[in-house]
Parts: sequence; structure tokens; C-alpha cells
Amino acid sequence: MPGPVRVLAVSGSLRAGGSNNAVLDAARLLAPDGVAVVRYAGLRALPAFDPDLDDPGGDALPPEAADLRASVGRADAVLISSPEYAHGIPGALKNALDWLVGSVEFPGKPVALLNTSPWSVHVPAQLAEVLTTMNARLVSDASATVPLLGRPLDGAGVAADPELAALVRGAVAALARAAARPGAGGDA
Repeated sequence: MPGPVRVLAVSGSLRAGGSNNAVLDAARLLAPDGVAVVRYAGLRALPAFDPDLDDPGGDALPPEAADLRASVGRADAVLISSPEYAHGIPGALKNALDWLVGSVEFPGKPVALLNTSPWSVHVPAQLAEVLTTMNARLVSDASATVPLLGRPLDGAGVAADPELAALVRGAVAALARAAARPGAGGDA
């Protein structure tokens, strides 16, 4: 019998109390039976991407980048929640994605995008472009805006709000379904 669907949750925000972290914490709390949402906590520690260290043999690969790739490799799907900084992808998140470009673990992985502000219009499109270029399987029915703008909620608060919880629960369930069907469920 297969184990649970493992979803790696990646926040584009380094801010501990930020809404993107809250929505991913809620995803962990609201995950349906058979789905484990695991947070990636190494974003802050990743060194700046350096193609000279992106060694296919792994000898020069920084341990933080190797850990990121291993985390992605253990996951069946990836859930990203990101703020928008100056109409773009936050540098720390883009750096993490750059470390995954040369990896064998990422291509074909189902990915869903969450954002917490209806005013965030540039970063979802930019992430979709970057992730499509990286051969991710974007799962549109698992991607959503969870409107937390001006609502200082933590993960438990998001999970306790019926409207917000329904959005997050639906996104996680749709991503898990896509992960359970390799090669299916992706569209940008």
C-alpha cells in the first residue's frame, strides 16, 4: 500500500509571521487524510546560485542546495506561496528555483501556486513562466488566491475561517490528486 502523498510547502517569504507562511501552515493543518504537507525551512540558508557549483556529480554542490534538491526529490508535489516584491518574485525564492534548474528531482513535479493578496498579479504570472520553463507540471485547479490582505491570521486562524479553509483545503486536495496521477493534472 503506498504511503501518503507528500507535498513540499515552500514560502517565498522569509518573514516568520508573514501571511504566506500562515497559508502554508494552514495547508498542513487542513491536508486531507493520506496527504502530508511538509514545510521547507532552508530558504534563508541557501547560498546565492552559482553555476560553477551546480556540479552534475554533486561534488561542488553546496550542502544547502543538495538538501533542497533532496527535499524536492522526496516530495510528490510542491506547493508555493509567495509574496510579490516590487512586481516580482522575491529574490530568495528565485534563488531556490535557480538551484533546482539543473536538478533531476524537479522536472515533471506537480506544482501549485498560492498567494495571499488579490493585488498580487505579477508574481503568479512570473512564477508560472519560470516553473513552466523548468518543466514543472503547473496544476491550475490547485492554485488560488487566499485573501489574507489586512487579516493578521496565523495558520490556525486561516484553518478556522470557513471561507479561507475551503480555499486552502481545495488547493491541497487538487494538488494531491494531480500528484497521484503522474503525467496528468498539469496545465498553466
